[in-house]
Amino acid sequence: MGKQMTEMLKGTLEGIVLALLAEQPAYGYEITARLRDHGFTDIAEGTIYALLVRIEQKSLVDVEKVPSEKGPPRKVYSLNAQGAAELAEFWKTWDFLARHIEQLNTNNTNQKEN
Repeated sequence: MGKQMTEMLKGTLEGIVLALLAEQPAYGYEITARLRDHGFTDIAEGTIYALLVRIEQKSLVDVEKVPSEKGPPRKVYSLNAQGAAELAEFWKTWDFLARHIEQLNTNNTNQKEN
């Protein structure tokens, strides 16, 4: 993954993880696997675990410890009302940025053609 992609992803990863949790609760490794299923193959598990700590500290998720067949209980994260509000704000911001960036891209493409 290129440096520019990494930097852009840093700014959106929290929203992406919240979107995954809006679909269904999950524990850390499941979230990483689901990200990979969506094409985010270069994200390290450590990055996800650090992000989960942050969103838990920001009270965007509820956490339930669920027994595991192997090892200690797993922390299962589910989106709560505050997290849902944060996700709604993320999508609103994303829509604004995507629309305006696409407009810039279209303007640049049209200028190159002329």
